[in-house]
Amino acid sequence: MAIPAENKVIRSVCWFAESPQAFHVPGEISRAEALLAEHGYTVQTRRICFKDSRIRSLASWNSWEDLYLSVGSLNSEAAREEIGDFLRAGNLSFNLDLTTGVKPADVDVLFRIIREKPEKTFQFSYTFHNRRSSPFFPSATYESPGFAVGLQATNLSEGCNTLEEWLALMKAVWLEICAIFEDQHFFLGIDSSVAPLFRGKSSLVHFVKRLCGIFSRTVTTDLYLRLTRFLSTENPKPVGLCGLMLPCLEDFELAEEYEAGEFSIERNLFLSLHSGLGVDTYPIGIDEEPGRILEVLYLLQAISARYDKPLSARFVSDGKARIGDKTDFRNKYLKDVWLRPL
Repeated sequence: MAIPAENKVIRSVCWFAESPQAFHVPGEISRAEALLAEHGYTVQTRRICFKDSRIRSLASWNSWEDLYLSVGSLNSEAAREEIGDFLRAGNLSFNLDLTTGVKPADVDVLFRIIREKPEKTFQFSYTFHNRRSSPFFPSATYESPGFAVGLQATNLSEGCNTLEEWLALMKAVWLEICAIFEDQHFFLGIDSSVAPLFRGKSSLVHFVKRLCGIFSRTVTTDLYLRLTRFLSTENPKPVGLCGLMLPCLEDFELAEEYEAGEFSIERNLFLSLHSGLGVDTYPIGIDEEPGRILEVLYLLQAISARYDKPLSARFVSDGKARIGDKTDFRNKYLKDVWLRPL
């Protein structure tokens, strides 16, 4: 089956740089983008993740408005030291690595962001047993220099009537991208994670509802296990997470399931246990109890440790809406919803 050009979408080309002095990197990303464009691919975002950098050391990159930047993973102590710089920074992300344990002070980091600059909750997550070199933010973490590619694979599902048809198109695209970069020494690989966005053909929920009719029914089928098994075993050059993302507010049709009470935090965690990569863009009210967030983080850390599984938690707030209110994120990537308690 021929793939329409409008469905050949690269969500992220991310370069992993050793130093903030690597000013040649934007040119390298442009060359990779040009090679993809020659084969009909559209690149949505260009990103750089730096190795062991302090947030303030990236001030010289503030003028690069078309680049998304990250300092990767910080531990609890570094996060508390650098949170002020993070709140003042521009388009910059980081994740707080809680693999070895969770403390109440780790929740304070999230609530400080909510109080002082809530829009930056979108650029922050907690991670557990994170895998390096993923091109998706805010989970991205440096391991070695080079670039990785992440797709918006849901677009490829347009016109597919079975899961197998969609998977075959994904693999065809992976093989083509590997062929495009076969001579590129710095090509690290493809993070084959499914990262849904918006609605229609780019929404995972839209596809599974076409197959099964009701989203809630799919949760107790093996559909997601079959999908993630393929993502992890058939990718010819895997790097990063290679799993199923369930971004509650970025997949607009999943956000509608949330509003209808069909995507509770419990259901999110159940899917993450066997198929997903954690809690992603999950909305919380400013009056949500910090202790409740702490309980969820304790559980994620325990599940991640038990199964040696990468998980993350990205809670988002608009800084105003309480439980029962409708959000006003003013972010094109997030659908506004009526807030429910965790």
